[in-house]
Amino acid sequence: MTADIKTETVTYNAGGATLVSYLAWDASQAGPRPGIVVFGEWWGLNEYQKRRARELAALGYVALAADMYGDGKVAADADEAGQLMNGLFADMEGTSARVRMAVEQLSRQPGVDADRVGAMGYCLGGALALHAARLGLDLRGVASFHGSLGKTHAAHKGDVKAKVLVCHGEDDSFVSAEEQAGFRQEMADLGVDCKFVTYPGAKHGFSNPDATENGTKFNLPLEYNEAVDRESWQEMKAFWNGVFA
Repeated sequence: MTADIKTETVTYNAGGATLVSYLAWDASQAGPRPGIVVFGEWWGLNEYQKRRARELAALGYVALAADMYGDGKVAADADEAGQLMNGLFADMEGTSARVRMAVEQLSRQPGVDADRVGAMGYCLGGALALHAARLGLDLRGVASFHGSLGKTHAAHKGDVKAKVLVCHGEDDSFVSAEEQAGFRQEMADLGVDCKFVTYPGAKHGFSNPDATENGTKFNLPLEYNEAVDRESWQEMKAFWNGVFA
């Protein structure tokens, strides 16, 4: 059966902002199915984040591309993206409320099996997906692609309910070896089922076809890697198949 991908806007309030998120699902499918929240890069709710939601819908999930800045805002350049991102980290209470509400909104959607929900993200979004896990949200799994690994919430053993997948580029200069080691130790100490996959030669942004152009435009060490994009997507598909089984 050919997929019939539908999309709509989902608007809600959390963390002092009106959030205008993007829902995607396959209307050709019947019955409840797993849901996945997609947290985007620091640019905001752009077409890349929305495309990933549609691709997940084509795989049989209901996907919510979550607006984290409010009003569906997309940064005009790297300076604005940095300011918006820093605003989130300066107000982790508000940011946590936005993360929680994104998961809650997805869980409420028609066609979503609320007992089978996950979260994933890219760059900033990877950090937010991991933050959702540390908060102890009722998620089957979280997946991070070229995401920051530093703590934004100090979880205790038993808090994290989700299984974790991290897809990381070995040449990602935004994430130090110390941060990687600290994250691995954190997951071990928390008793989390965590798979950490590294890709030789891959830089920050490896999954986004716009990364190389953005890196050149804004003088940032970003680079798309088509082979690693495909490999990490396959890794993700196997991960979701496992956690939602």
